[in-house]
Amino acid sequence: MAAIEVSGNTRGTGVGRVRSKVSTRVDMTPMVDLGFLLITFFMLATTMSKPTSMSVFFPKKTDLVETEPIRASGVLTIFLGNHDEVYYLDGIAPDDQRAPSSLKTTRHGFELRNVIFAGQKRVAALPEERLGSRSLIVVIKPTAVSSYKNMVDVMDEMAITKTRSYALVDKLTEAETKLLGDRIQDSPIPTDQPLDKK
Repeated sequence: MAAIEVSGNTRGTGVGRVRSKVSTRVDMTPMVDLGFLLITFFMLATTMSKPTSMSVFFPKKTDLVETEPIRASGVLTIFLGNHDEVYYLDGIAPDDQRAPSSLKTTRHGFELRNVIFAGQKRVAALPEERLGSRSLIVVIKPTAVSSYKNMVDVMDEMAITKTRSYALVDKLTEAETKLLGDRIQDSPIPTDQPLDKK
C-alpha cells in the first residue's frame, strides 16, 4: 500500500508542555489505481497507425480492345530521372521536332502537382473535336536511374490530383531515349564543392 506521511508541528499546552506530533497519512493506492486505469483506457481506445496502400487496377489481357491512337495533345508524359529529377512533356509527342525545346524539368511534390493541374486545365480547354475525352492522360515512365521511391511519389500525386487516367510504362521508345540523352545516364551526386586532386 502506497502512502505519504507528513509529520506535524509540536504544540505545547499549559505549564507541563506536553509534546504531541500530529501526522497526516495520505493513502496513494486510489491514485495508482486511477493511473493504471487511464493507461489501460488510452491503450485500448487509441488506434495504431496502419500501413496505407493504393489500389491500382490492371486490365486483363482478354479485356484489351483495339482503340484509336491517343492524341499527344491530351497526354502528359513524365520521365523519372536521377537524383529525384522529373522530366516532362506536356501535350507534345517525344518524336515531335518541338520536343527537345519543350522538355522541362521539375521536382517531386508541390512542383509536380502544379504541372499536373496545369495539364488538366489545358486539356479541359481543348475543343471537343480535337480530343476524344476531356480528361488528361498521364504516362509515367521510370528510367534505369530512377528509384522505387520516385515512382511511389508520382503515384501519390496521381491520387492527390485525382487523375483518373494514367499509365505506368517501363520501357522507353527510341525517340524518348534519344530525347533524354545523358539525362538518364548514371552520374554521381552533384556537389557544390570541387573535388580535391591529390
